[in-house]
Amino acid sequence: MELGLYTFADVAPNTTVGQALSPVERVKNLIEEIELADQVGLDVFGIGEHHRPDYAASAPAVLLAAAAVRTKRIRLTSAVTVLSSDDPVRVFQEFSTVDLLSNGRAEIMAGRGSFIESFPLFGYDLDDYDSLFSEKLALLLELRESERVTWSGAHRAPINDLGVYPRPVQRPIPVWIAVGGSPQSVVRAGTLGLPLALAIIGGAPEQFAPLIDVYREAGARAGHDASKLRVSINSHAYVADSSAQAANEFFPSYAEVMSRIGRERGWPPTTRRQFDASISPRGALLVGSPQEVIDKILFEHELFKHDRFLAQMALGAMPHDRIMHAIELFGTQVAPVIRKELGSG
Repeated sequence: MELGLYTFADVAPNTTVGQALSPVERVKNLIEEIELADQVGLDVFGIGEHHRPDYAASAPAVLLAAAAVRTKRIRLTSAVTVLSSDDPVRVFQEFSTVDLLSNGRAEIMAGRGSFIESFPLFGYDLDDYDSLFSEKLALLLELRESERVTWSGAHRAPINDLGVYPRPVQRPIPVWIAVGGSPQSVVRAGTLGLPLALAIIGGAPEQFAPLIDVYREAGARAGHDASKLRVSINSHAYVADSSAQAANEFFPSYAEVMSRIGRERGWPPTTRRQFDASISPRGALLVGSPQEVIDKILFEHELFKHDRFLAQMALGAMPHDRIMHAIELFGTQVAPVIRKELGSG
């Protein structure tokens, strides 16, 4: 199993927990986090795209390009690229450039977006939410297959036998489909034979197992090789030296972020009781000592047989030194055991 991290580069300007960071400080810290993840042997680092004041990552490819020249082996992916409100040509060019800078370590994780700020910002209609993604994904996949492209659609000017450059080192550059629980999105990924990244940030992991089954069944019906139907589970996680330390350090920032988003979406505030239930052995959060995180990753692997796990640790106003220590523990104590248990290292 591949193990890695992802972040939205939170700056949390209005936080009531800890100390808010400036974008300058957050980006500096982010590059240090990616460097450390590379040094301790983690496999993947992802950066998400948001267009809000509480995040510093509206242009993941730029940040990943900076990381490409400061790292040696770690794979670098968006997490996610909001493809519906972007131009697939520019996405392909940007990530091809990251691929060149990293000598073949770039990936694209494409999604429809859990926030909607990018749609009015770039002039798109939310009524076209799904058709935008379907059309642009089709173009992105065509771009990675062919150097010269002829294409037309409803949401973008046509392309008439034009070349798109630069071409990446990887042929093809990996494109994952990121989903939050929509069966339609899961079926689309399986039908196209694309790897699936499933975000689990609440509820019980068991309830998501049928979605993975639907994905693999859709892939099989479409005639795809089962060995290429890869799955990533992406979740909130945090590792500290002890269980109590992990819970006490992670809860304030986690609760602040989830409650802030909840106010926008009509959810009640996050309580410590809810949090404690979520970090229990069958909860959605992977928060605890190295052994507890190991146990939960292995438990989820029994459910999903997934190929990759990505942890979102740097949530809200979490102090940088604590995140760095958590990354070190994840890379040096958690990852080696998982690889040994699953025969992947």
